[in-house]
Amino acid sequence: MAQNRTELAVGAAVLLLAGGFLAYTMGAVGSNPARSGYELNARFRSVDGVRVGTDVRLAGVKIGTVASIDLDPQSFQADTILNLREDVILPDDSSAVITTEGLLGGTYVEIQPGGSPFNYEPGADIFETQGTINVISLLAKFVSGGE
Repeated sequence: MAQNRTELAVGAAVLLLAGGFLAYTMGAVGSNPARSGYELNARFRSVDGVRVGTDVRLAGVKIGTVASIDLDPQSFQADTILNLREDVILPDDSSAVITTEGLLGGTYVEIQPGGSPFNYEPGADIFETQGTINVISLLAKFVSGGE
């Protein structure tokens, strides 16, 4: 009888702990703060490694996130919406480049500011973009002599 009570107590503790982890996970996932700032649109040839929530950085500082990614059925390019901080005003000749944090690092969108005296308006399109570079295909071209 004492063994059954012990097993029951351990089982209840395990269930409570699992419920706590579930509640924490749901809270962390569901705690998407209200988007503040403004959005810019960018179209990339390839967005390998980028997904909703990926960082958008300027000079290595996070200034926003990728809000959505969709495929344009006419151009077969990836349409993305970048949600940027309100206090970061970008010149309208800035570019967006998908890059990695090194050979094994994560992927993020890097904003390279331009020098225009005019700024992007909310909802504007970033026309200068560069998608991800496939390192494997680059190595294959190098090994095969660039063909």
